[in-house]
Formats: sequence, structure tokens, C-alpha cells
Amino acid sequence: MTACAAGPLARRDFVRALSAGAGVAALSSGVATGLHAARPRGEPDPTPAAALQMLYEGNARFLQGKIMAPHRNLDRLKEVAPKQAPYAAFLGCADSRVPIEIVFDQGFGDLFVTRIAGNVADPSIIGSLEFGTLVLGARVLFVLGHTNCGAVAATMKGDAVPGQISTLYQHIRPAVKTAAGNLDLAIVNNVKNQAETLAEASPVIGALVKEGKLLVAGGVYDLKTGRVTPVAL
Repeated sequence: MTACAAGPLARRDFVRALSAGAGVAALSSGVATGLHAARPRGEPDPTPAAALQMLYEGNARFLQGKIMAPHRNLDRLKEVAPKQAPYAAFLGCADSRVPIEIVFDQGFGDLFVTRIAGNVADPSIIGSLEFGTLVLGARVLFVLGHTNCGAVAATMKGDAVPGQISTLYQHIRPAVKTAAGNLDLAIVNNVKNQAETLAEASPVIGALVKEGKLLVAGGVYDLKTGRVTPVAL
């Protein structure tokens, strides 16, 4: 799990607290606060709304060819090696054409990224994102779909596939059923559904949202233009 980068003590405290039935508030004031109280370079935690704006500004730079490539050097690499404090967490698709840090013009330690075909919120993904938000302190949780998504298209066809690929279908099928054969609409619906699952099925993430510490957002990346279009949740 990506949480390994936070260090063994943090992981152990996180797991012990959850297994003991501790509430989200107790975790937030204990383990989480200790991990992300000090952001690298002394940068303060942005508000959830400001964090989301930072992402869209990064995508705008990418579209305009004015990338700053922030935090993409050896100094930054060494700076965040002891501890990470990403300001945003992502559920994205595993598609090789969607490199999330590049798309949003970010660098080392800025984003906590999980990727899976069809950007679906399965239990392992949810657990990773709970860690990225509660423990590491990400202020925005972004579900990123993309145009011409193969996983969504395969779910629409419903053909037999080898191995365990079809296990993704159960997560994507609700979006397909409401799209009436429209792939673009199914992709948008899937972003909405996965964001809803994260916000409602996870008491950890739901509590952070309720407390105003986290914003769940979504968008669709256009493979042809590089633009991320927000999806209303």
C-alpha cells in the first residue's frame, strides 16, 4: 500500500487505532496531526477549495505550454524523503496516457495517487485514500476519469474477458446502465458514482468532508487536448 512512504510507526498507529474502533476525530487529533502538521518548506496547509484551485491552475499551465514543473528536482526529492505531506489525493485510471502529476503540473510529494483501471473505488483503493487524506492530510480528493476509457467501454460491451478483468464490471455497471449506450456519459457517470462511494461508503472520508477538512471533486481528462473538465458532484 502507498502508505509505506509515511513510515512504519505511522502505519502501525493507524492500523491499531482503526482495529481498536477509535473514532475518526481521535485519529485526526492524534496520528494525522502529528504527520502533516508541518508541510515541507514550511508551507501551510491550503484550504480544500484552495487545493482544488491549485490543481486546476496546474492543468491550465499544462494546456498553455507554460508548465513550471514545480518540485521536480533533486533538492525537492531529498526534502520530502523523510516525510510526505501531499495536498491532494487522486483516484485515477491506470491508463498510461494519463500521467496525473504531469497533467496537473505537480512534482515530488504534491499528490497522493492511486490508479486502477476504470478509476473504481474498490476496498483496497478506499483504504489507501483513507490513509492519504486522514493521515497524510490531503485537502482535496479528486476522482479523475478520461475520455475513451477502455474499462468503461468493455463494461458496456459486456463480453467475456480473460482472468479477473471482469471483476471491475460490478463497479462500473451502474454508470453504464444510466448512460443509454453513450460512452462519454457513462464515463462522467462513473466519476460521479466513484466519488459518491468514497464520500459515503467510507466513514473516514465522510467525516473529513463533514468537518470541512476535505473536498471530494471529480473531472474527466480529454486524451486529445489534455484538458480536465470538472464533473459536478
